[in-house]
Amino acid sequence: MKKQGFSRSERIKRKNDFEKVYNFGTTIYSSGRKLKATYFFDKTNERGLIKAAFAVHKKAGKAVWRNRMKRLLRESFRLNKENFYDSLNLSGYMLLIIFSPNTINEKTDKKIKLAEVMPSLVEIMSKINVPEK
Repeated sequence: MKKQGFSRSERIKRKNDFEKVYNFGTTIYSSGRKLKATYFFDKTNERGLIKAAFAVHKKAGKAVWRNRMKRLLRESFRLNKENFYDSLNLSGYMLLIIFSPNTINEKTDKKIKLAEVMPSLVEIMSKINVPEK
């Protein structure tokens, strides 16, 4: 894991992983309900890894806006993931997490900036706790 990177090994790519998160995961929201995150702790991993994905629904806006939103979410996660690793004790767990906008859409927020997205994402990341063993 690079400190400031977001490599392929840190991304959720398999259909099974997405299904685990959506079927068995827990959903939390930021205080303004701008963003939501669905996460699942998988006990199969020994080395404590965080895998993330970023999903934006088609109804949120046109492709250009959705792609920008995903880029901003990825950048926010990338810049803050080191603090996230430090705050969690993931020994024996792998955290699968999917971030997505909840009330943010192209109609209400035509020009979205990183400064609007990052505080909500950091708040969500601080709400996640490792389950008791």
